[in-house]
Parts: sequence; C-alpha cells; structure tokens
Amino acid sequence: MRALVVEHGEAGPVRFADVDEPVPSSDEALVEIRHIGLNFGELNYVHQWPADVVHGHDAAGVVVRAASDGSGPSEGTRVALGMSSHAWAERVAVSPASLGTVPEGVELADGAALGIAGVTALRVLRKRSLLARDVLVTGASGGVGHFAVQLAALAGARVTALVGSPDRAAGLRELGADKVLTDLAGTEDRFDLVLDTVGGPLIAQAWSSLAEGGTIHLVGYSSGQDTTFPSGTLFGFGEPRGIATYGDMTPTSGELTDLLGLMAAGRLSAPVGLRGDWQEVDEAVQALFARKVHGKIVLDVV
Repeated sequence: MRALVVEHGEAGPVRFADVDEPVPSSDEALVEIRHIGLNFGELNYVHQWPADVVHGHDAAGVVVRAASDGSGPSEGTRVALGMSSHAWAERVAVSPASLGTVPEGVELADGAALGIAGVTALRVLRKRSLLARDVLVTGASGGVGHFAVQLAALAGARVTALVGSPDRAAGLRELGADKVLTDLAGTEDRFDLVLDTVGGPLIAQAWSSLAEGGTIHLVGYSSGQDTTFPSGTLFGFGEPRGIATYGDMTPTSGELTDLLGLMAAGRLSAPVGLRGDWQEVDEAVQALFARKVHGKIVLDVV
C-alpha cells in the first residue's frame, strides 16, 4: 500500500513509498484512511522521527475491520484519529484509545483537522475556569489557535487573538475573538491565561501582560527563536504567576469525542485553510512553512 514516510534528505520532509500492509493486534481496529491532517511540528522537526517510517498523527477514515477483542468502534464506523502514530497511509492499525467516532452531520475531512491541534487547545483550556477570564491566544491564525479561540469563547472567556500580520486576522472575530492584535506593545490588558504557540521573544512580552495568578501555557515554538527575560522581570509581588510546559500524549479518544460532539452541535468549526489531494503534499508543506495557510491543511487520500 502507499504511504507518506519520513524523508531526512533534501527531498523531505516526507515522500511516498510502498509499505507493508498493517497487521492489527487483537485490540486494534483496521482503518481505511480517507483524509490526513498536516501539522507544522511533525513536518518542521522531522528529524525527531526515524527515516523511512510511516509518518503523521492525524487522519480520518472508516473502520474496515473492528478490533477482534470487541473493543472500539464496529466495522463501517467513520472515525477520526488523533495523535496516532503512522497515520498517513492508505490503511492503519490503531488502538480505539486514539479514535473518535465522527457523528452524522460532521464531514469526515473535518475530523482529520482535529487531532493534535484540537486536543491540545482543549486540554490546555480545561486547566482552569475561563468564565469571565481574559485569555490570550498567540499564533491565533494557526490550527491550534483557531480551535483555542473558539473553545475559550465557548467557555465564557474574553478572548484576545494575536496574529503576525493584519492579513492573518481574517475570520477570528467571527470565531469568538473580542480583540485581534498584531502586537502586544501598548496593550493595557492583563491576561489570566496565555496559550502560546509561537515561543521566542513573544513569551517575555506575554509575561509582562500576565495578570496575578495567571499562567502561560507553552504548546509550540514556531518562531524557532530563544526567549530572554530582562533582569528583574521574573520577580514580582502578589499571587504567583507561572509558565507551564505541554507534552500530554495520553490517549485522545475522550477529547476527540467531545470536540466532534461540539462540531455536530454547530458550536465548533474545523479551521481547514487548505484542502487538496495527498499527491500534492509537497506543495502543501511548502505553503505551511511559508505561513500561507490560515488554519489546518487536510489532504484527501485518493
């Protein structure tokens, strides 16, 4: 069968290859993949994975063989895969713990957009009550950012979306952002929670805008830059502020189910900024790296 595998050479980060058919264990379902969802991290930092292995974590498809132990969805069920290894292939053996059932009324391709981005946003925003709180989402035009803006607004937060340029602000107010900024300089707002996907100098700027008792959650470092805190910046009176890392790779079935339920209810939309054929993966990766895509990239497996 065909799959996208890790490529460490100049032709990378992924390439097509013929690979062996998966052989599910008793507690795994066999899923025919119809759509895959690309993420910046797994493509930009591809050397963290061995060469020639099937790549990717997010996808959506149909169960063609249920787990033989009786666990998980039945044959014919439409499913979304989230944070599931080796997902970018025509068929995948996957644990039900990484599957969410796609309800009627939700497009299967939208399920492929959830995965890492949707689950990350949901897990961070569940760390504290957001009702009437001030939340800052950096890199708000990306996949995690689009979900975070919507979910924070649903939770009752006052949401500020931060983007890199005015042209990346489109649609964020419609998703629930009360304010859209391109720079934190000059803002007098103080944020109870910052969900940061950018890293670099922006973290130090966000720290200066953090309210007493507030937390910055680091979920990405797309800038690739270091963070330097001026002398004395980390000292302060009042309720302690904090910086929290993120690396939760526990099973995602519960969160996927919750997110898909919100989609079915019309309360959450998938931020698909580019849809195409997986044969066009090289062009899609280039667009992702060039920051030309607002939201997620979903490619059809045909």
